[in-house]
Amino acid sequence: MKALKLVAIGLISILALNASAQQKKYVMVIHGGAGTILKKNMTPEKEAAYVAALTAALNAGYAEIKAGKTSLDAVEATIQVLENDPHFNAGKGAVFTHDGRNELDAAIMDGKSLMAGAVAGVTTIKNPISAARAVMEKSEHVMMFGDGADKFAKEVGLEIVDPKYFWTKERWDGLQDAIKEDSTKAVLDHGSKKSSLLGTINHDYKFGTVGCVALDKAGNLAAGTSTGGMTNKKYGRVGDSPIIGAGTYCNNETAGISCTGWGEFYIRNVVAKTISDLMEYKGLSVAEASKIVLDKVGKMGGDGGLIALDKKGNVAMPFNTEGMYRGTVTADGKVEVNIYK
Repeated sequence: MKALKLVAIGLISILALNASAQQKKYVMVIHGGAGTILKKNMTPEKEAAYVAALTAALNAGYAEIKAGKTSLDAVEATIQVLENDPHFNAGKGAVFTHDGRNELDAAIMDGKSLMAGAVAGVTTIKNPISAARAVMEKSEHVMMFGDGADKFAKEVGLEIVDPKYFWTKERWDGLQDAIKEDSTKAVLDHGSKKSSLLGTINHDYKFGTVGCVALDKAGNLAAGTSTGGMTNKKYGRVGDSPIIGAGTYCNNETAGISCTGWGEFYIRNVVAKTISDLMEYKGLSVAEASKIVLDKVGKMGGDGGLIALDKKGNVAMPFNTEGMYRGTVTADGKVEVNIYK
């Protein structure tokens, strides 16, 4: 009797260990940007608005997956919701360049075929993520830029808007503050023996880039990223978001990755592809690979975060800032949204 009792206790312990070891299977992960996001600076109303927006985006993408659509469909649907919401630095809420323009970038990649599409510096496309997908599926190219990309989007039937559509008061005020900060620093630096690098002196402390990685019922991954870039950016600067391998990458054999942060550091470290390579060639988990690469970005002086989802449904959402707007959906439809560290 005692022996049977011990066996029963042993079986219960093994089952408990197995249950705790079993991770949730995620089918989608999103981000709405990382940066100096502090609870003390957030009103309850604004926090609720961010949570509602992220939840709506997750539900839109999950509906596609549940209906048996592709991971590409889920990524596009999710990011469209975020592009249409002025809380994020993408689409309607895009930040302004030094010249007072909204220049939008986006990229999407299919983990099954390794096909990818991107647009950069576009000014009239309502949903740049859809333009990125059109470049991937309706052209022989991977990236299109500026007026040419706007023209292509119009020709393939995407929704075109007046550039005034992207204007928001909060982003306009942000540009004025950044210009003022630039002017002050320029005066303080005057006469210094150090050579000043041309470009934006200050960097944007609230990165609002949006991104999504999805895993569909067929086991295929897709990743996408969309952004308005950096406040007060000059000289036609392009960040990491539309650059395949830097801010966006996806491979069914490893993971889908979308990044947010100070783009120059993500480009120099080829962040998204390096995470995939560490998984493929060193056999690291998505969490281990993501941490290693983001730590390297931090050591170089860059800040931000990323989201990653592997083919087994494991997720990673590391960031080295005070917060990152982020959320997940499990295979059974459970939605979770977080903002702070």
